[in-house]
Amino acid sequence: MSMLGITKASTDNRYHLGFNDAEKAEFLSEMRQMLTSIQQITLGIGTGNKAMIIKAARYSGNRMARATPQSVKDKTPVSFEQIGGPTHMLFEALAINAAEVDENDADELKDLAELTGELMRNCLACHAAFTVN
Repeated sequence: MSMLGITKASTDNRYHLGFNDAEKAEFLSEMRQMLTSIQQITLGIGTGNKAMIIKAARYSGNRMARATPQSVKDKTPVSFEQIGGPTHMLFEALAINAAEVDENDADELKDLAELTGELMRNCLACHAAFTVN
């Protein structure tokens, strides 16, 4: 299969999390929310809107981790948790760091962009290792 010039083998070697339909829907909703948070953080950095950055980061931080249903948590292996936990903490770090930046300081906003890039490495690592399909 080829998409945008990228060839993908038909065999998916990612770990299947084994969620039932309700768990899968909840999990995918959380993943979409995290993507929305990343989009809002990026927009906030680009426009110097630290309130937007803080709100978006907090939404996908510890609050989201605590709200994940226990049945979903029970089906995630330790290797998933080793990526997921730090990812939620990076969202929290973004919120804290954004609260301290001067919205007019390009260097401080650049630091937030770099932290966002670090957070996204975790997102990519998780998506490369796990699937719900």
